[in-house]
Amino acid sequence: MNTTERKPTWLIPLLGLTQIVGWGSMFYAYGVLMQPMEAELQISRSVVVGAYSVALLISGCLSMLAGSIVDRIGGRLLMGAGSLLAALMLAFLSNVNSVLSLYLVWAGIGVAMSATLYQSAFAVLTQVFGNNYRRAITLVTLFGGFSSTVFWPLTQFLSDHFGWRDTWLIYAAINLLLCFPIHWRLPDFSPAADAHSHRDTHKASLAAVLRERRFYLLTAALTFNALVFSAMSLHMMSILQSKGISPVHAALIGAMVGPMQVLGRLLETTFGRNTSSYKVGMIAMWLLPMALILLFTPTDWFAMLVLFAAMYGIGNGIMTIVRGTLPAELYGRDIYGAVSGAMAAPVMIAIAAGPFVASLVYSATGGYTGTLLALIAICGAGAILYTCTSPSAATIDAEEGMNADTDADIKERVSGRPSQDV
Repeated sequence: MNTTERKPTWLIPLLGLTQIVGWGSMFYAYGVLMQPMEAELQISRSVVVGAYSVALLISGCLSMLAGSIVDRIGGRLLMGAGSLLAALMLAFLSNVNSVLSLYLVWAGIGVAMSATLYQSAFAVLTQVFGNNYRRAITLVTLFGGFSSTVFWPLTQFLSDHFGWRDTWLIYAAINLLLCFPIHWRLPDFSPAADAHSHRDTHKASLAAVLRERRFYLLTAALTFNALVFSAMSLHMMSILQSKGISPVHAALIGAMVGPMQVLGRLLETTFGRNTSSYKVGMIAMWLLPMALILLFTPTDWFAMLVLFAAMYGIGNGIMTIVRGTLPAELYGRDIYGAVSGAMAAPVMIAIAAGPFVASLVYSATGGYTGTLLALIAICGAGAILYTCTSPSAATIDAEEGMNADTDADIKERVSGRPSQDV
C-alpha cells in the first residue's frame, strides 16, 4: 500500500491529542511537581533538574535512531512501544525514593520521549500525507501548543488534591489508556518491494546528507536558536524583574508567550503556506534576536515589552514547524525520519543545556545584562548561519543527492547486486 495515498481523517486530531498528553505529562508537568518532590525526597533543586536534563539528552541522542525506525517500518511499533514505556516510567516515577531511582526513571522517560513526541510524529505524518505533510505537521503542532495551557493548571490541581505521587500515576494511566491505543492504530507502512535495495539506497542517501556542509550549518543555526529559547524559558521572569519590571507585569508578559506561539503557527498555516519553509524559517530566526534587543528599552515602555512577547512567541511557534518541515523540503521524504532526527539530536541537547548555559553566563558576568547580551549573540549567530544557506544552493545539493542515488541504482542494475556506500 502506498502510504502517501492514505490520508485517514482521524489521524491529525488524535495524534495531536497524544502530543498534548505526551508533552504535558513528560515535559511540562515536572516543572509543577519539582518542588513537592524535592521537599519529600530531601534533594536539591539542581539534582532534581539534572534528572530532567538527562531525559532530554537521551531523547536527543536517540532522535536519529527513532527517525530511522519510522523510515523503515513506520510509526506504529515505535510509538506504541513508546506509549507503553511512558506509562511504565511515569508509574515508577510515582514510587521513587532515591536520587538513583529518580535518574534511572527519567532516563527511561527520555527514551519514551524520543519515540512518542514531535520528531516521531512528524515522520509518521510525512509518510502518510505525502505532499501535504507540511499542513499536517502544522495542524498537529497547533494541538501540541496547548499542552502547557492544559497541563500546568491540571497538574497543579491534581497535586493539590491527590499529591505528586498519585498525579504521576494518573498521567501513567492516561498514556496507557489514551495514547497507546491511538499509536497502535497508526496506518500500516509498506516498504519498497526490494527491501534489501531500499535499505542500501536509504543508507547511501543519508550518508550523502551527512557529508554535506550545508546540513551542519543549518543544524548549528537551529541548535543556537533552540538553546536561546530554552534558556529564556527558565530565566525570562528573572531577566524581566532584573530590569525593574514588577512581578505582576513580568507574569503578564510571560503569559502572553503561549498564545503568541499558537498565533505564530496559525500565521504559518495561513499566510505562510504558499512560502517555502526555508523562507518562513528565515523570518522566525531573525525575530528572536530582535525580540531580545527590545528588552533593553526603558521599563516604562510597556508596549515594547508586549511587542517582545509577541515576537518571541510567534518566532518560537513558527520554529517548531520549520524544524519539522525543513528536512523534507530540502532532502525529500524518503529519509525524512533519519535526517530530521540527525538535526534534532543537537537541538534537544541544546534545549537540555540552555538553562544551565545561561546560569553559567550569569555567574561569569555578574548579572542578567551580560547574560542577555550573550543570548543575543548566540541566536544572532544562528540567524546569520541560517541566512548563509541560500535556498537555491540547498536545492542544488538536494538535486545532486538524487542524482547520486540514480547513479547508484544504475550500478546496481548493471552489476546485479546492491551498490555499497563508499
